[in-house]
Parts: sequence; C-alpha cells; structure tokens
Amino acid sequence: MILLKLFWSFFLVGLFSFGGGYAALPLIQEQVIEINSWLTPTEFMDILTISQMTPGPIAINASTFVGTKIAGIPGAIAATTGCVTPSCIIVLILAALYYRFKGLSLVQGVIKGLRPAVVALIAASGVSILLTALFGTGDFTFHPADLDIAALVLFAASLFALRKFKPDPILVMLGAGIIGTVIYTLIIPL
Repeated sequence: MILLKLFWSFFLVGLFSFGGGYAALPLIQEQVIEINSWLTPTEFMDILTISQMTPGPIAINASTFVGTKIAGIPGAIAATTGCVTPSCIIVLILAALYYRFKGLSLVQGVIKGLRPAVVALIAASGVSILLTALFGTGDFTFHPADLDIAALVLFAASLFALRKFKPDPILVMLGAGIIGTVIYTLIIPL
C-alpha cells in the first residue's frame, strides 16, 4: 500500500509541476510533510540538500531519496517512477501538439504566461528553505528568538561570496558544508 501511495504522491508532483525541479519543491514539500507526514521539515531540508549535491534533476533525486527513506529500494523505484511517468506522457503529447501548432500565437501566449508562475513557485520554495534553515520552520510562524545566528552568518557569507567573487557554486556548497560541520559539531553541538 505504501508503494502505491508513494507512486501516486510523486505522480501528482510530476503531473502538476511546471518549470523544472525547483518549481516542484513546494509540491514535494506539501506531499511529503503536510499531506502524508512522512518527513519533518528538517528531514525534508536535509533530503533537499543531498538532492542538490547529487547529479541529476532535483525532483527526481528528492523522490528517490524520499522513497528510499520511506520504503527502501522498492520505495525509491515507486516514487521515482511516479515522478517521471507524467512527464513522459505529457512530453510525448505536447511534442506532437507543439510540432503541429507551433506557429499559433495562442500557443506562444500560453508559454509566456507560464513563466511568471514558475518564477513564483521557485521563489516560494527558496523562501521556505531559507526560513527552515534560519528558524527551523518552513512557514511564516517563526519567532526572532528562534533565529539560528550561525546559519544566518553562513548564508550571508555564501551569498556574498557568490555575488562578489562568482566562484563555482559547488565549491561554495562544499565550503559551507565543511564550515557548518565544524560549527554544528564542535562549536554548537545540537
């Protein structure tokens, strides 16, 4: 039953997420944390971190990691298959339709109209991840006393380095991971 539930949950994510993996994050978060209570916000953030560091699309990686955590390898297969199945079906149908009707202004208008919605989904996901990292909660019910100063300093330093020096983001992630490990294991044990 859990395998079917994993497949269906990630099928819905794959069906209703437009614009790539980052646009799928709010939908994955809703399925995994709010609807099914499979993970806590902190566990979800940890899985997202691992998903971003591993090769491949983040939505596929996240579905695989969530499936593994919930039901082992069969869960990973069910969740990943559920996530990619709608895309395969939709892409086949849309490719045939787009090839046939690509010159219509209506088609171009629909594509242009989806862009702002995708940006909004990515921004919402980013804010949720930031709030979870800084306050321990992904929603807007946080208190200034809950602010993790070390996480805020690490975030600000990483953002500054990315904007000022434009290093490879992977190097920034590795550096932040190393510094975070030192801070949270040696300086501020949890």
